[in-house]
Formats: sequence, C-alpha cells, structure tokens
Amino acid sequence: MAVGTRLSLQLADFGTRSLVTHSLMALGFVGAVVSGLFVEGQIGTISMAAFINFTAGLWISQSIHSLGNAATEDDYQGVLKELLDRV
Repeated sequence: MAVGTRLSLQLADFGTRSLVTHSLMALGFVGAVVSGLFVEGQIGTISMAAFINFTAGLWISQSIHSLGNAATEDDYQGVLKELLDRV
C-alpha cells in the first residue's frame, strides 16, 4: 500500500515536478512583465525586480534539481517532451 496522498505520489515523478516548476517560472515572468508595464512608479520597478528574482531562483533550483536527476535512471527527456506526452 502506497503511503501519501495522491498529490504527493504524483509529485514523486520528476516530470510532474518539472512541469510545476516551469509553470511557476512562467507565471513569475508574466508577473514581471505585467508589473513592469502596468504598475507605475517605484512600486512597479520593485515588483518587477521581485518577480524576476523569484523566476531566477526557480530557474536555478530547477537546474540543480535536474542535474541531480541526470544521475538516476529516469527517462526524463525535458519539459517540452513531458508536456507533449501529457497532452
């Protein structure tokens, strides 16, 4: 019998975690663009910088995470291949 919730079992798959991370990066980048274009003054600049830093942090963590996954026998071929397999 598997231990954990259905969500935790789905997140055990590296491809699912990669899709979640890339989705969060896309949302962070969109947030940076929107706040940079439509929020005026220093608040817009600070919000844009915060969203860019958030996205960069996710990018670095995803890169480190994928390097660790490369040492395993996982059949992960990249986020685009993972996305095409699920659609």
